[in-house]
Amino acid sequence: MRKFIRLALWTLVAFMVPAVAFAADGGGSGMGPGLGAGLAVGLAGLGCGIGQGLTAGNTTAGIARNPGSAGALFVNFILGMVLIESIAIYGLVIAFQLAGKA
Repeated sequence: MRKFIRLALWTLVAFMVPAVAFAADGGGSGMGPGLGAGLAVGLAGLGCGIGQGLTAGNTTAGIARNPGSAGALFVNFILGMVLIESIAIYGLVIAFQLAGKA
């Protein structure tokens, strides 16, 4: 746990030092919009990947336990995947908006 906290703090320092250096400039937008766009797409993709994996795994387990409910589970599975994928699209839209500000 200590290693994780140390890694998280050093990662934060690595991201903040260049931001402080660019802030002294006074001009331009710095690296904020680009970093925000990357984080928007990356975190949205990470969250969607985790959500889709959990959804697919639980649906498969449900069908394996009760094969007769495959039709009802499939409909809910597809609906869930569509809603999860919309989160990734929102992240992409936010990234495009932030990239336009850079």
